[in-house]
Amino acid sequence: MPERLPDQTLDQVFRTARTRNGWSPTPVPEAKLRELYELAKMAPTSANCSPGRFIFLTTAEAKRRLAPHMSSANRAKTLAAPVNVIMAYDLNFADRLPELFPQSPTANTWFAKPEVAQETAFRNGSLQAAYLMLAARSLGLDVGPMSGFDAAAVNAEFFAGTTWRANFICNLGHGTEENLFPRNPRLTFEDACQIL
Repeated sequence: MPERLPDQTLDQVFRTARTRNGWSPTPVPEAKLRELYELAKMAPTSANCSPGRFIFLTTAEAKRRLAPHMSSANRAKTLAAPVNVIMAYDLNFADRLPELFPQSPTANTWFAKPEVAQETAFRNGSLQAAYLMLAARSLGLDVGPMSGFDAAAVNAEFFAGTTWRANFICNLGHGTEENLFPRNPRLTFEDACQIL
């Protein structure tokens, strides 16, 4: 394996990639959604717990169910995007640990306390959501993550009677330059990091 990915790849995934607000109507095939999940699922989570759950909304009907729960600033771009992803996590992720982490047959007991399960699911589900966005960029798609939505309403609409919970919403597809903000500054290494 090469020690370093090519600059073109790093640009596509990080340096020149942008959060998109405008979207081409070009659909994203189901095969591409499956491919990006197949990439994202390979990235690490603690004890391979894999609590991330992803609902890909691709139909007008599914989008209509989501739209009322988006903030007014996010509703139009959500309806315009080819795919909306509800980035969620499963509070009962530990039920799958005998399968996912077989080297420790009692690993599911580590998460018996609800507060431990919640923290672990949220942290690792967030990681998996970020992996999914990077996988999408790696496959030539654009992303537009958003936290402006009513999580309780989305949970009631899509996850009633389940142990899945919404974390954030991400639009997905081929972005346009429409409503693209100038790139904002980022913190320097000195501002954000320490080496001890």
